[in-house]
Amino acid sequence: MEQRIAVLVSAIIGTLVLAVFAAVARSAHTAGSANDIAAAAARWRRIVFWGLSVLFVPTIAYSLTKTPYAHDLRSPGAVVQATGHQWAWDLTPATVRAGELVEIRVTGADVNHGFGVYDANDRLITQTQAMPGFTNVIRHTFTTPGTYRIRCLEYCGLGHHTMVSQLTVTPAQ
Repeated sequence: MEQRIAVLVSAIIGTLVLAVFAAVARSAHTAGSANDIAAAAARWRRIVFWGLSVLFVPTIAYSLTKTPYAHDLRSPGAVVQATGHQWAWDLTPATVRAGELVEIRVTGADVNHGFGVYDANDRLITQTQAMPGFTNVIRHTFTTPGTYRIRCLEYCGLGHHTMVSQLTVTPAQ
């Protein structure tokens, strides 16, 4: 549904831009003094500026509410420490409960790694970088119990393809 709205809004904006180009092209053939042309151009710029401001500011404000990066201010129900080594993941603990907010603290012990969490259908559900000397934090609520695969998303050496682990999500109590 939201994708259809985005396509519709894009089509409307594209039509408006084409209309502005057509109006500018049509007015390019009119004769007038330099002052008249400058005044008309300034008028058009003001109209376009305020028109775009009125259209885009609310659109951008609305779209920011739909980003997946909004911070969840709740305290996490579990904290998982994930450390990438050549060529394995160390997850402590490796089991969490469904329905609770999980904070995954991801770092690298040796080189950069990509930390990706995949569901049972092999869909990437969340990811971040694992870098030596830095901890990235993922806050995610697993809604479905099961086994989630952890894979490295960045080539980290000859054993990269073996860098797989798992996080077990148990049913909520």
